[in-house]
Amino acid sequence: MKLLNYTTTYFAVILIFLLGLWALIFYFEILDEIYDSMDDGLDNQKMLVIRQAREDPSILEKRAFEDGKYIITPTTPQHSRNFRDAYRDTLMFMENESEYEPVRLLESVFQQNGEFYKIKVVTSMVEEDDLRKELFFSLIWLYLGLILTILLLNNVLQKKAWKPFYRLLHQLEKFSIEKDNKIRFEKTKIEEFQLLNDRIDRLLKKSVESYKSQKEFIENASHELQTPLAISINKLELMAENANLPPAQMEELGTVLHSLERLTRLNRSLLLLSRIENRQFAETEKINWNALVKQIINEFEDFANHRQVTIHLSEETQIEHTGNKDLAGILISNLLKNAIFHTPSGTAVSIKISSEGIQFANPGTAPLEKAKIFSRFKGAEKEDSNGLGLAISKAIVEKMGLELDYSHANKNHIFSISF
Repeated sequence: MKLLNYTTTYFAVILIFLLGLWALIFYFEILDEIYDSMDDGLDNQKMLVIRQAREDPSILEKRAFEDGKYIITPTTPQHSRNFRDAYRDTLMFMENESEYEPVRLLESVFQQNGEFYKIKVVTSMVEEDDLRKELFFSLIWLYLGLILTILLLNNVLQKKAWKPFYRLLHQLEKFSIEKDNKIRFEKTKIEEFQLLNDRIDRLLKKSVESYKSQKEFIENASHELQTPLAISINKLELMAENANLPPAQMEELGTVLHSLERLTRLNRSLLLLSRIENRQFAETEKINWNALVKQIINEFEDFANHRQVTIHLSEETQIEHTGNKDLAGILISNLLKNAIFHTPSGTAVSIKISSEGIQFANPGTAPLEKAKIFSRFKGAEKEDSNGLGLAISKAIVEKMGLELDYSHANKNHIFSISF
């Protein structure tokens, strides 16, 4: 959920509760005013009837509501002594409507000429009842209209206020530390957004500087290491060719040369892995993976013949995918070299290109530890292996948006590239 919607949701819940409470209180307040108005009218009508009864005693004989809105009946002094005026809602049959309609009734007592009388005065509630319904529905529409209007205006205003933030997010999505893209920070009057812009600008500048420094260090370190290693290897090879050394010393010299060559390969692999992780292979193009696999197979033909391993290629479909061609070549080379290197002599490595991806299969009885095979230096204990081939392959597929998986089936190790 977006932050804008998150805050608007909380605001809407609070607003609905508060406006609902206000509408409820207002509704009952208006009803109370309506009843007060009717009760005041009944009280005034009662006083007028009592005054009229003093002038015309025949009114005291009115026992039915048929010819008016009041009745008068005699009562006892005992009943009148503790009687209090009472207002209540009731129903009365209306001749014109031929049905019962709601009325408001006032019961009271009065004394005239030493006699006590009870008076009942009624007034119709039909109009008041309609008024109450109209008031209820008017409040409902007013309530909904207020909520929708406030939420709409709040959403519009908040979108305008949050516009610099979302523009900043959009630019950060497109930012690439390798290309050192410049982010244009929008000017804003909101202090928090301005502070965020300043902090991000400072962080990005520091990250770019660190990236450049790391890149230069890796390149310089690799160059500085490669030079003395190459010189040492050349001198030792010359010594082995020109010097008449005993067999034991020649064997020791060969061991040193082998270690230096392995160190050279390790240095190159670490440099490559670092360059991949630092995204120094940014260029992309459309790659024909079938053609690339065939090219790599031709390059490894001599190596496979030397190890007496046959390479079988099966093509079921053509795969084209956008990415960095150099990284793609390194990926196929590492997986093919790994398969040939760990395949017993006299057997075959199978490569299958299908709609599911590219599979490399080579014989192997015991399955490998899936959780560790892509870790660095997993195969470093083996001769002529620096343990970085599969780690480099894993880093490449992650940077290219692919998947690399390992499985073991039918006594075969299977490495699969999924697009």
